[in-house]
Amino acid sequence: MNQIQKITAADSLSWPVTAALRALAIDAVEAAKSGHPGAPMGMAEMAAVLWRQHLRHDPADPKWPDRDRFVLSNGHASMLIYGLLHLTGYDLPMSEIKRFRQLHSKTAGHPEVGVTVGVETTTGPLGQGFANAVGMAIAEKTLAAQFNRPGHTIVDHRTFVFLGDGCLMEGISHEAASLAGRLKLGKLVALYDDNGISIDGKVEEWFADDTPARFESYGWNVIRNVDGHHPGAIDAAITAALASGKPSLICCKTVIGRGAPTKQGTENSHGAPLGPEEAAQAKAVFGWSHPPFEVPADVYAMWDQRPRGAGLHADWTARFEAYRQAFPDLAAEFERRVAGDLPKGFTEAAARAVTEAKAAGNVASRKAGQVVLSAFAPDFPELLGGSADLTHSNLTNFKGTLPITRDEAGNTILFGVREFGMSAIANGIALHGGFIPFVATFLVFSDYARNAIRMSALMGQRVVYVFTHDSIALGEDGPTHQPVEHVESLRLIPNLDVWRPADAVETAYAWRAALARRDGPTAIILSRQTLPAQPRDAATETAIANGGYVLSEPATAPAAVLVATGSEVALAVAARDLLAAGNIPVRVVSIPCREAFERLAPADQAKVIDRSLPHVAVEAGATRGWQAVVGFAGAVVGIDRFGESGPEKDLLAHFGFTPQRVADTVKTVLSR
Repeated sequence: MNQIQKITAADSLSWPVTAALRALAIDAVEAAKSGHPGAPMGMAEMAAVLWRQHLRHDPADPKWPDRDRFVLSNGHASMLIYGLLHLTGYDLPMSEIKRFRQLHSKTAGHPEVGVTVGVETTTGPLGQGFANAVGMAIAEKTLAAQFNRPGHTIVDHRTFVFLGDGCLMEGISHEAASLAGRLKLGKLVALYDDNGISIDGKVEEWFADDTPARFESYGWNVIRNVDGHHPGAIDAAITAALASGKPSLICCKTVIGRGAPTKQGTENSHGAPLGPEEAAQAKAVFGWSHPPFEVPADVYAMWDQRPRGAGLHADWTARFEAYRQAFPDLAAEFERRVAGDLPKGFTEAAARAVTEAKAAGNVASRKAGQVVLSAFAPDFPELLGGSADLTHSNLTNFKGTLPITRDEAGNTILFGVREFGMSAIANGIALHGGFIPFVATFLVFSDYARNAIRMSALMGQRVVYVFTHDSIALGEDGPTHQPVEHVESLRLIPNLDVWRPADAVETAYAWRAALARRDGPTAIILSRQTLPAQPRDAATETAIANGGYVLSEPATAPAAVLVATGSEVALAVAARDLLAAGNIPVRVVSIPCREAFERLAPADQAKVIDRSLPHVAVEAGATRGWQAVVGFAGAVVGIDRFGESGPEKDLLAHFGFTPQRVADTVKTVLSR
């Protein structure tokens, strides 16, 4: 029997290992005068067993590719992971623990990837961390299938996730868990902090699901009724889970705020400091007599994972060097993929995509997207994506598409109708590394995915969102399926680049930009209806990459500027011709990506948007965001109401998306 098996649930309360975790959570929350002490106090044994006995990680190298991933989905329990990182030897000093929840500290109110060393994903919006973990497990399984060879296993790690009642109440947990079970992600282990308490009190009043039965119905291995304060029971459950061959849910019965004399087991320990008196009494209960933020050397020694991590890492390094000797090209490719570098053939692939886009001619931009994706795919084995049961509408399938199943590796995930889960899973894939995930649905359903898109942007992850059927031109499906406010609302998300290409060539440039971008996500907005190819010379084509450029300049000085995106660029060109017939020369500007255009130097923007001239913007969507472009003297042709059901051409005429209306709007602006 190992030492941990000898520690009973009663003993674990005063076990120095867990006492240190609880004390740090109490001290940090008290110092900050805000935070959530209850969950870290209740999950201390779960965390201690996992991080000291099972988690394979190296505090000296938090980016070691074959490390196990740990996700704290119930991110309000952030002091748990900060305590774990500090105690096990990561570069998170006590000075940062003392600055919990303070401005510019590395211990934010909820864990943030890129801010705190060792944090794998930003959590807080409940349920999304769990879905991220599913994405990480998919990435591990797929990367292993692509790179492991007989006798040479270089990808072999597990994904562990802590989650609570709130994560399981959110619908995204159903979406992600169902897919994980179907894909038989056997290296995914979720530990459920089943304490029965949330902010409003005992969850049994509003959350009476039979959670174990629910996960069993998904195809998970479920380990029920584990004493979450008994280290031996937790250890045995994790061991059994890892041997099951299925994703596992370990249901740990715990007491929130364990050790707090009057507040344990109640909502009063959930989201506020215990208070000085209760904090002191709690420490006395679990035998912690040290001053705030002080941990004895012998307790640090119990926690220190640096020697074990160095050994695990060294073993992997030796195995990888043997792999490199046997498969040098594969080893180099693995390192490129993990680093997130573009393939050597990127420039050639981008040129090929543009050439094939030109050859496609007049096509819907969704079809152009398929052409372009097919052109890039042979040089991008890291592309891993899918659609929310709309593959044949989004056209995200391409030659070489191979579905991922429970038994077969591939490059395409059949997500089913799960927009939110799909997008959060894509975040997990991106965070894991080795892949560039892309996901697709109708633009109107981006609302279902919106918070996960926001998290992509917040975390700066390279995720490509393909949203098709981009306007009222969708037609007969009616206003429930016709996006109006969606493009503009996506533009409001910081760090999200939104591309709405006007034709096949602009679509190629949109995909090129999305694949090359390493500091955030990209949304590519595509049409259902056919769009005419626009004529361009070489310089004009190259300027597409700027996000905004002059598509057409009149022979004489322009009297006004027409600005458009997507399908409305063709409309602006047609209006230009009407105006030219009346001796009114206008410049036509295409702005496929406002975010990229706004990053240009002001002088370069001024070459396109000439503030001395009146401007009219045209987009089949909400008008508000275009006011900053056209100014008070300009006008916007758009739509600020819901659409209607009817044929595309009838709808466009009904809502005024005609060359004549655009031309008349220019005349009106000029007459002011």
